[in-house]
This record gives sequence, C-alpha cells and structure tokens, in this order.
Amino acid sequence: MTEHSLSLIRSGTRRSPAPIQVKSHPLNQLDPARWAKRLVIFQPPVEMIGEMCALAQEHIPGIAASDAVQRVVETNPYSLWGMARKSSFDPERPKAEGFAAVLHLTKQGLKALAERSLDCSDPDPAMLAKPGERPAGIYFWATFAPGTLAPAVTLVVEKFSVAPFDGVPLYTRVTTPDGRRFTETLGFRQGAVIDGVEAPHLYVYERNRAKPSGPPIYDSYGKGKERRALSVSVARELNDLLKVISTRSAVYIAEQECPFEEEFDGNDLTATHLIGYAGDEPVACIRVRFFADFAKLERLAVRKEFRNSRISFLVVKAAIELVRVKGYRRIYGHAQRRLMDFWSRFGAKPFQGSKEFVFSDFDYVEMLIELEPHPNAIKLGTDPFVIIRPEGRWHVPGVLERSASRPATRPSVGFAS
Repeated sequence: MTEHSLSLIRSGTRRSPAPIQVKSHPLNQLDPARWAKRLVIFQPPVEMIGEMCALAQEHIPGIAASDAVQRVVETNPYSLWGMARKSSFDPERPKAEGFAAVLHLTKQGLKALAERSLDCSDPDPAMLAKPGERPAGIYFWATFAPGTLAPAVTLVVEKFSVAPFDGVPLYTRVTTPDGRRFTETLGFRQGAVIDGVEAPHLYVYERNRAKPSGPPIYDSYGKGKERRALSVSVARELNDLLKVISTRSAVYIAEQECPFEEEFDGNDLTATHLIGYAGDEPVACIRVRFFADFAKLERLAVRKEFRNSRISFLVVKAAIELVRVKGYRRIYGHAQRRLMDFWSRFGAKPFQGSKEFVFSDFDYVEMLIELEPHPNAIKLGTDPFVIIRPEGRWHVPGVLERSASRPATRPSVGFAS
C-alpha cells in the first residue's frame, strides 16, 4: 500500500502515544494483554476495504488502490487487520478506526522486495504466500494506527506467533525520523541481507521459531506447580470429570441459577473437557464437541475468584490449539451477547445467516472462528501409535507403545467358540 509502512504508526504526531513507551519496550517484550487491553483487531469483510483505504489517504501518500488491496486479501486473508477501540467496537457491525496491512511474501517475493523490483502499489499474487503456506518474510505494507491505536500493532504481531508464521522475520521501511526512532525501539534493525542481496532500505526484525521445548498448551498441567501458576489439562479420568462438574456447578448453577437438567444436558460423556488450573487447584473448564467439519466450544466456566487472571484466555487458547491438532479448520460457538467482544479476541465473528436466540435465560449469538491448518495435525497417514495415545497427549509415547515390545501371542484366540 505504501513503502514506508511503520513511519505513520502515530499518524504524524510529534509525541509518542502515552499508552506505549517504546523506548523501554522492544517488540518481544510487549504483552498485548497489557498494552492493547482496550483495543481489538479483526479481519474486515471485502466490502470494507475501500472505506479503510480512505481512512489513511490523506496521511499516507501513494496508498495502493482498494482493488489492489482486495487482490492481496483474496490471495491471503491474513494480510489485512482492522483496528478499533473496544469501547466503540460492535462485532456485528465492525468499523475500523485504523488498520495494519502486511504482505506474506514467498522466497521470490522477498528477494524482489530486497532488489526493489516488487511493485508495492499492486503486488503480483504470485509473490504472495497462500493461506496455510509458510511465508519467507512478512512485510508491513502499511500501518495506520493514530493516537492510542498504536499498541494494536502488538495484537497483529501476536497473530503471527503461531504456525505457519512463527519465526518468520518481519520487514518494514521507514522514511521519517519519528518513524525510524519508533521502528528501532521496537527492535527492528536497519539493513537486511536476503538471499545474498543487501537491502539497506529495509528494516528487519528477526524472530526465533518456536521450539517444542515443553508440552503443548493443552497439556501444560503437572502436579506441584507454584500456587499462582496457570496451566491446562485434558480431562481423562473420572476424578477430572468431577472437577469439571464442580466448577460448572459453582458458576452456572450457583451464580447464574441455571437449572441442573439444563446445565448437565446429556453431552458431557460425548465431549472432550479441558481444565484450567491455578497451581493444583481446578479453577476453570471448557467443553469441546466434535462434528463432521467443525468443532464446537461451549460451557466455558471460570470460578469467580479467578476472573481477574488470564486463565479464561489460556483455556480458550488451549482448546483452539487442541482442535487444530485434531485437524479442524472451523470452530462454531454460541456466545452470550455480553461476551461477544471476549470471543472476538480469538477471531470469532457472526457469519452469514447466523442466528440470535435465548436459552437458560441468556441471549446468544452464533459465531465462527476460521483456523489456520496445524502443520502437525493428526490425519490419515499419521503414525498409528500417535493416534492411539491418550487424548491431548499425542506428543508423549503411550502405554500401548510399550506393549509393542511384546510379541503377538494372541492369547485369547485358542478360547474362541
């Protein structure tokens, strides 16, 4: 859209926005939950692109035409993110107050960027990575985040912290002194070398690809953790199911006065449950049910005394990651109307034809989350021993693998009638 993407992050103002002190907070130290807690980002519908380009026209000279932006978004929908303040954001009728546009460049596209041969006013789709494809580099094409919207950049970067974007270097250009100071304090350094091509005009932020050094988020609980440590585990035993029942009884039956038969609706023994812990204490839970081409998240419950912690975000993120590993690309849910903003933080939004309805005395809206495919999703062709491991523990060899060391003696065959 423009070749000086981060230079107008403050919309031409002379002073840094108060909510973010970039001089002491490089990009890898900025916690979105803290810096952007009053902001939200969303993927805008195609019909909103022209309106978003018009927002920045007088601030960003040479901004790309809306039809060029639309072609980029059609190639990879993760290229454009709308920004808004939570206080004025309506998930049903989203309106952007700012935006960040990026190019997910292939190896060829990144080299063209280094050689200055990439047409940034109308990028060739052949230079762009498709959804699910790992890009060689992520180029901040244009960012318009005036005033207090600036910290929303951390929410955008957070979206690129998971596969297939994790570890992919970030690139940008700057043309103003303010833009240079802002970019450098975020940890970008000037002068990239791409496939042997020196690119002094580019700033680069190198990122380390996440290493599987620990258990996945949905299997992070272990006995004896520090009292305030938050973790998640899949319910696998009867005792785990009792923890789920206790938590939901405290929240839905005691607090929300939900009738027992409405809360325990006959679906608990056909679902996967995740439990959130603070230390060894179960404090939250969520239920996941699986259908042919989508998973459904439901019954999120957090004990009252832990609602100021991040356990709700951790449990939902864990459930989403579990769903991705199982190969699902869509998550469906019924969000209480008052909690639509919370679910929008995970990419949930009403869809065409979605309904509003009431049950158990609360009003709900159908919402959908579109997911990036997981690079290690379980599918036909996956090691059969992985498939028979306990739910949510596919990363650890199971008891049946140990039994494989015994020869096949078929002990019951001789007794067949």
